[in-house]
Amino acid sequence: MRYLRLILICGIFLSIGLTQSNAQIFPKIIKRNSNTTPVVPQERKNIELRGFDQESYLRTLSTVTDSMIFENNVNLGKVRSIIAEDQNVMIWAPTNRLVKVSEQIQIDSIWVTAYEYFSAWDSKKSDIYDFDIKSFQDSVKIRLYDPFFGYNWSMPLDQTPITSPFGYRWRRWHYGTDLDLNTGDPVYSTFDGIVRVRSYDRYGYGYYLVIRHKNGLETLYGHLSKYLVEVGQEVKAGELIAKGGNTGRSTGSHLHYELRYRGQPFDPENVYDFKEYRILNQEFLLTSDTFSHVAQARARAYHRVKSGDTLGSIARRYGVSVSTLTKLNGITSRSILRIGQNLRVR
Repeated sequence: MRYLRLILICGIFLSIGLTQSNAQIFPKIIKRNSNTTPVVPQERKNIELRGFDQESYLRTLSTVTDSMIFENNVNLGKVRSIIAEDQNVMIWAPTNRLVKVSEQIQIDSIWVTAYEYFSAWDSKKSDIYDFDIKSFQDSVKIRLYDPFFGYNWSMPLDQTPITSPFGYRWRRWHYGTDLDLNTGDPVYSTFDGIVRVRSYDRYGYGYYLVIRHKNGLETLYGHLSKYLVEVGQEVKAGELIAKGGNTGRSTGSHLHYELRYRGQPFDPENVYDFKEYRILNQEFLLTSDTFSHVAQARARAYHRVKSGDTLGSIARRYGVSVSTLTKLNGITSRSILRIGQNLRVR
């Protein structure tokens, strides 16, 4: 019995040992705390608001995306063209506050590119319309100003004595009216509008401005001595925009003043009585006869080469480029000019 009891005890301890040995080959299973609630992602209720980085936004401005974002806030198509709209209805941007940042304008605190808001906008070139006078057969009535809408007019200077009228002179066309002044005299915007070009033309206008107006016209102010406005700045009729001078191709201090429709100048004396210091009418009718001078100016013209003439001097004299002269005459910029030779300049 003693031996049997000993055998049984040894068997029990051996069985326990084997069981513990076999249990160690299984990994431990750790139960989760049943009191811990699962973490459920919560919806972001608050979005962090940061300061608006205007410079960064303007650098990354996209005409496509911004058109889509703001199409319900700003009617980008309403004033896309200064030509297609009814000239009797003076429609403009929805605010009088309009400032310039490079090629962008601000409308009701919404930045859009100038090209989006206008069908043609370029602050580098004065004529950007590629307007064919031959195709212009209809009459266009221009509402020059309208006190009911608060759109006024002004003369460009405090006094407007004419020193040189619009027309053909010195074997070339003079596309504006020259008004006498002293260097430093104030120059005013003649209608409400936006400054489109502020540039310098060494062989022509000197320092000059081009302003696009609400009535569908543009005005050019040449030979200035100082700018007082920026590109994209909205100006009112009678607002000081520059100071007169004698820059560029000029023989004395004066203002070269142009009126333009789709880039084509016409006689300002059709609109103003400079001697009486007044505007002729509230409305002006544009017809094909208004631009009859363009056909004359574009007619073929020739220059007889004289001693000392060069392609550059001839080009400046007739207001054309050297490349235009070479194309018209089938020559190169290195061709030798002969005295008495006829060169086509138009």
